[in-house]
Amino acid sequence: MRKIIFWVHTSIDGHIDGPNGEFDWPVMGEELSAYSEALGDRCDTFLYGRGVWDGMVAFWPNAESMSDHPHILKFAPRWRDTPKIVFSRTLKDTDWATRVIGDDLAEQVADLKRQEGEHLLLTGGSSLAAALTAHGLIDEYHIAVHPVVLGGGRPLFTPRDERLTLRLTESRACDSQVVVMRYDRV
Repeated sequence: MRKIIFWVHTSIDGHIDGPNGEFDWPVMGEELSAYSEALGDRCDTFLYGRGVWDGMVAFWPNAESMSDHPHILKFAPRWRDTPKIVFSRTLKDTDWATRVIGDDLAEQVADLKRQEGEHLLLTGGSSLAAALTAHGLIDEYHIAVHPVVLGGGRPLFTPRDERLTLRLTESRACDSQVVVMRYDRV
């Protein structure tokens, strides 16, 4: 069965964006870029919630014209070539997504996991991750903790009624500044 791998950047105070939605603080050094690319290599489909999707589609289709960062130059063609699924109740169609899923989240995602293929990479966001976590559908959580205190913004994990117990399976420092932890669902 395919796994859903959740890849997310957070501040040390637990926010995935700043108080005004800023996402200008993650630093993709060589080691963190390699880690991110290795996650992508394990997957044949990328998953996005609507908010992250809007940011991705505004950048990645023409990323090379906006930056010459080695990670961007390497990942941009991969992003364009990889099938992408967006989860949104309001988005009906988009040029860059292979599919938009708007309802029956648990059933649709469970079906995706049963299909043949490589794993599924869910990048960023908190709402979709929270919904998938509530249904027990995320298998691996890869959390990159950056050395910044944002003082507000969306929390990495939204409040929930039930405790979520995970098992730490790996941790490492990347580029002498970012700590990446991998947790598996118990």
